[in-house]
Amino acid sequence: MLDALITSKTRIKLLLKFFLNANNQDYLRKLESDLGDNTNAIRQELLKMEEAGLLKSFSKGNRKYFQSNTAHPLFPDIHSILLKITGLDELVKRVLNNVGELDLVYLSGDLARGINSELIDLILVGNVNRDYFHNLVVKAEQYIQKKIRFVVFSPEEFALKQNQLLQDNDLLIWKK
Repeated sequence: MLDALITSKTRIKLLLKFFLNANNQDYLRKLESDLGDNTNAIRQELLKMEEAGLLKSFSKGNRKYFQSNTAHPLFPDIHSILLKITGLDELVKRVLNNVGELDLVYLSGDLARGINSELIDLILVGNVNRDYFHNLVVKAEQYIQKKIRFVVFSPEEFALKQNQLLQDNDLLIWKK
């Protein structure tokens, strides 16, 4: 859908990488392996986005890292568009807002790393009726046309295992 507006597939991948999860930061060679594009195309797009102020960069060792510029006036709009395209906005609206005792929801997996995927991985924290939640997920999957995989932890379990469960790129997408 986004490719109708933006013709550069590399730019679309970079937008997903940096604007879906503002915590994502990476360097050129890692982006090359993650995105599967050639270094030159990625470098050109990174420089264009940095010149436009959409990305900021910093050096760590001998590597130049890029990250989204959350202070840019277009950041909220681009982020919102990407939530719509990935189906996360509908997931929140149709599922997460309708589950009773849900405390936190983290996006995990490829989407959290900014890699487009047909699979949405979620970590749920709360006292959730799993059967009811599963029924909501089945309906949401049909609507957003993506597979949703989830794991549920009680608040107590999550507090004990939080450091082992969450990875750097995991994104908090819902909080009570």
